Amino acid sequence: MAKLLYEYDVKILLALEKAVEGQSKFFKFLLEHGYPELAAFANAIRADKKALKWLFDNGSPELGVLSDAIDSEEEAINWLKKNNLTFYVIFTDACRGVTPAREWLRDNKQDMFLRLSLTIHDVLINQQNDAWDYHKFNRR
Repeated sequence: MAKLLYEYDVKILLALEKAVEGQSKFFKFLLEHGYPELAAFANAIRADKKALKWLFDNGSPELGVLSDAIDSEEEAINWLKKNNLTFYVIFTDACRGVTPAREWLRDNKQDMFLRLSLTIHDVLINQQNDAWDYHKFNRR
């Protein structure tokens, strides 16, 4: 199994958070400093299908499944549960705005993951709003 998110240094997770926000210099930092899986994960969260495929094809399927689970794909959530990735299940819920999951992260002093989940939640909300913004229909 590839490295799990909570096994990364907090500085790398901060770079991941900024990459999830869409800050390209942090995406580039992750790529250039040996964390292509986190760069791809950030882009997969941002609905990049090529990045998601890259995760599955390059030894980081857990991050691909996590991205799908964050998008509420039931099959992915079940896979995380079946493979005893409980922390990822909690993190997925927190990313989708589930209050008890956020409270669990806070109560268990997982501040970086609470912060990351809030950032991901904002990205998901923006994606949802963009999907319904008729001004952007012609840009697709």
